Amino acid sequence: MYLSFLFGFLAGFLDLSSSFVIAPRAVGPKSSLQALPADDDHDLALMTAFTNRYAKVSNTYMCSEPSVTAVVIKGLADHKATLGAPLCPCRFYEDKEAEVKVGYWNCPCVPMRERHECHCMLFLTPDNAFAGESQEISLEDVKTHGNV
Repeated sequence: MYLSFLFGFLAGFLDLSSSFVIAPRAVGPKSSLQALPADDDHDLALMTAFTNRYAKVSNTYMCSEPSVTAVVIKGLADHKATLGAPLCPCRFYEDKEAEVKVGYWNCPCVPMRERHECHCMLFLTPDNAFAGESQEISLEDVKTHGNV
């Protein structure tokens, strides 16, 4: 069963043309002065935007089954909210906080950045049998299909 996940900058502000590692952010209550959606929606929106942008930049496609994509994005968003970084939700970790600091499994993980190998099936190469035709998913589709 695939878990949910995601990342955290607005796609327009992120330069995805070069390799990068997402640095953990401080975890804690958001300022009441910020005009942001509820925490769940905010991190979910960030991870959805990241996924859409990274798929296009990396020339990868989302899974033909939208629930796979949605559940992984939700897992990334959950980790972004609780750990401060989009740790891959499809793996087991003895110590998630330690893994976040190492950064190897923070999305996009090292295998994805180096070899286009996404264990979660979030970013699939065009020749993958499970690759769909889309490089984009809406926030509403993530919310709808992510409740598996």
